[in-house]
Amino acid sequence: MSFVRLSALALSLAASAVCAAQTLPAAAVAARPPVAAFFDNTPFSAPLLSPDGKMLAVVVGVPGKREGLAVIDLADNKIYPTASFADVDIGKVQWVNDKRLIFDTTNKQLATGDREYGPGLYAANFDGSGFRQLAERRNNHRGAKPGSSNNKLLPYNTLLMNQPGAQNSDSVYVQSPDFSKGNSFDNLNLLLLDTTTGRARTVERPQHTQGWLLDAKGEPRMLGTVEENTATLHYRDPTTQAWRSVVSFNLYPASKGVFSPLAFGADGTLYVSARAGQDKSAVHTFDLATGKLSEKALITLADYDFSGRLIFSNGKLLGFRTRTDAEATMWLDPGMKALQDKVDALLGNTVNLISVPARPQSPWVLVESYSDVQPKTIRMYNTASGAFNLVGSTRPDINPAQMGQQQFVRYKARDGRDIPALLTLPAGASASAAKPPMVVMVHGGPYVRGSAWGWSANAQFLASRGYAVLEPEYRGSAGFGDSHFRAGFKQWGLAMQDDVADGTQWAIDKGYADPQRICIAGASYGGYATLMGLVKHPELYKCGIDWVGVTDIKLLFDGHWSFEDDLPELWHKYGMPELIGDPVKDAAQFTATSPLAQAARIKQPLLLAYGSADRRVPLMHGKKFYEAVKQTNNDVEWVLYEGEGHGWATVANRIDFWSRVEKFLDRQIGTQK
Repeated sequence: MSFVRLSALALSLAASAVCAAQTLPAAAVAARPPVAAFFDNTPFSAPLLSPDGKMLAVVVGVPGKREGLAVIDLADNKIYPTASFADVDIGKVQWVNDKRLIFDTTNKQLATGDREYGPGLYAANFDGSGFRQLAERRNNHRGAKPGSSNNKLLPYNTLLMNQPGAQNSDSVYVQSPDFSKGNSFDNLNLLLLDTTTGRARTVERPQHTQGWLLDAKGEPRMLGTVEENTATLHYRDPTTQAWRSVVSFNLYPASKGVFSPLAFGADGTLYVSARAGQDKSAVHTFDLATGKLSEKALITLADYDFSGRLIFSNGKLLGFRTRTDAEATMWLDPGMKALQDKVDALLGNTVNLISVPARPQSPWVLVESYSDVQPKTIRMYNTASGAFNLVGSTRPDINPAQMGQQQFVRYKARDGRDIPALLTLPAGASASAAKPPMVVMVHGGPYVRGSAWGWSANAQFLASRGYAVLEPEYRGSAGFGDSHFRAGFKQWGLAMQDDVADGTQWAIDKGYADPQRICIAGASYGGYATLMGLVKHPELYKCGIDWVGVTDIKLLFDGHWSFEDDLPELWHKYGMPELIGDPVKDAAQFTATSPLAQAARIKQPLLLAYGSADRRVPLMHGKKFYEAVKQTNNDVEWVLYEGEGHGWATVANRIDFWSRVEKFLDRQIGTQK
């Protein structure tokens, strides 16, 4: 492995910023944007202000080369090519202090199964000086025992913590899991690492530690342990440094009184997300002395659970960043609220996310802007002069004029439950126009939230080809309250599936879709729902696209000698029986709601795509279903991506897959039909 500093990084950063400011010629507006415009790697990612706000770090994609790390000095716009490698790309990045950064690596030119697990750890000053490798990068399977072939480096399983810490010295906290089986680990160790010497000290902890929370001073103040099905939060006394348990609860089924720690304030206040007897989670404070939540919530959202983070600067709580229909910022600080209003007025119809430095010593703030038709654009705003500096666009080849309008909607399920959804219509679509063909795209998980309002590569690619796209947040989806979440328990192929069908019928009734040209599609659980949609509601769907989808519920539980999935043992033992069903008591339901057992009922054209190295939904799901369905269905296209996992990691495979999707849809329900 060679470490190189490429001046091409600086050239790419400057050139891409210029290109992002240009508009496409009129001829380009009429032409469909190429597949690569949606699914190529982005030229900019991970913009991050230094703690003092004087510099901006960004991961830069150099055409034909590896992605590297660059730093912009905001005083004079000088660009420093901080770090890049000949054989890997820069991965996650954090500021250590005002001048130094720590980062790991990834390999975007390899499929998931071919990538090295150990991402390595490296540190360098903003100008590339003081470079040091801190942890080894190697290819170990998850069951390997930690160890290092180089005793001067930390072992491969040393990882960034994703919490900024104090950012006032050369040291940072990093994590090191002790893996046991699959994606499970017995303990998550915390180490204080000096990024200049490479020396590390392990923090004392109880057994079965699974997570850590740093306080406002960047010191470990809370951790969580999990033993069997019991989770316990522990608090570290600032005086004695001793750990004491604060609260315990069951993970499955989730206890009503459970809460999630969010952050510590400068005065030691613990902010948490909790339901506190309500349907929607909200932000409360938690009294560590009495063990009680605050009676009144700081932030409540009428239709959503709080999901986000707190924004601090100079130790002061400025506001909250959360997710409603789109990302939103609620400022407590009047000055920040006024700044948000000013930026919004200047930039127009975009969501504008403002990030402030931890300890500002300059007038610059970071502004990331996007809308349903505009991918994220990165700018710096000078609060003193009112000047914007464009850094770049994450998708410079996308023209908003060619994108489809997106709206957040709600419809009624057959039992009266409100189902949220995203609806994207093709560019130029109107109520008076001909009804477009539609793709009903079902999100995976399933017990997570799907997409939020904003530019989406999948939906906008389909919209650019003339398709309307409906993305239902069926019951069981997270983020819409406890009732909506729990209503999906043990409902695979039942009420969860009906919610998708009811959304499809709603779109037909509203005139958003041609009822004779609707296809259902999705990945993972979404792939499962695609297949079960064809089984259960064949009158609605003319075709289906399943990638990396579950085909046999029993196989999720039973496994097979030839594969091991990457799901945690805790989820297997406690979560799956609670949320999906009991393999013995619910055996008949599993058979009735498993696509593999119902394969002969699927007569519609199918596109099936799987990854050979998928450990979340192992390849056997796809192979067994393909062998079964092709016995009675002659219109099945099968594609296997060698080395890929639970999704497509390489640009070539993403472009190949979505090109196949485009051709498949055109044959079955295309806009020319």
